[in-house]
Amino acid sequence: MVAGARRRAVRDGDRQVDTAHLLHSLLEQDPEVRAVVGGPPQLARLLGYLVQRSIGYGLRWQGSVEDSGAIAVVPRPATGDAGDWSPAAADALRQARERARRRGGSAADAPDLFAALVADPDSRAVEVLERAGIDARELSERISALIADRSAEPGAQPGSAWSEAGSGAFGAAAGSGGGGAAGAGEFAQDAAF
Repeated sequence: MVAGARRRAVRDGDRQVDTAHLLHSLLEQDPEVRAVVGGPPQLARLLGYLVQRSIGYGLRWQGSVEDSGAIAVVPRPATGDAGDWSPAAADALRQARERARRRGGSAADAPDLFAALVADPDSRAVEVLERAGIDARELSERISALIADRSAEPGAQPGSAWSEAGSGAFGAAAGSGGGGAAGAGEFAQDAAF
């Protein structure tokens, strides 16, 4: 899913992978996430907003960095490869990993990431959800219930959505609980997310 979000950012001409890219990738690839969002009308409306990102309201995002205050922002010039994570997206990935650790998993899965995305009221993902008429707080409760139900199932296995490789800035930050921004190539299993 992470690789899908990166490809979308490159295709849209965005300098960073942000929470809306991650949301779009989650919706396209994970049936549990789609089920939590709602029925076909809600999904169609939400995906419609996400698809319009590069031609509609999302144009105002292209020249800015998504920052919800979680990490100090030091803007870098665009490289054309969307190799960087927005501070809010990097924080969502860190929070997803922390959620997985709290429930005993070794890696985050799609519901963990989705829960982390909707937990940040200032993220672009939440802005898109609200534009589509989906209440992020209510969604957060449904995601928490899904994760709790999955954890309570006999023989439930922790998910393995993504994992860090090496000791890159994001890997070090996630392991230590400190700040930092993720860069390109720091996730070993992008395609597995």
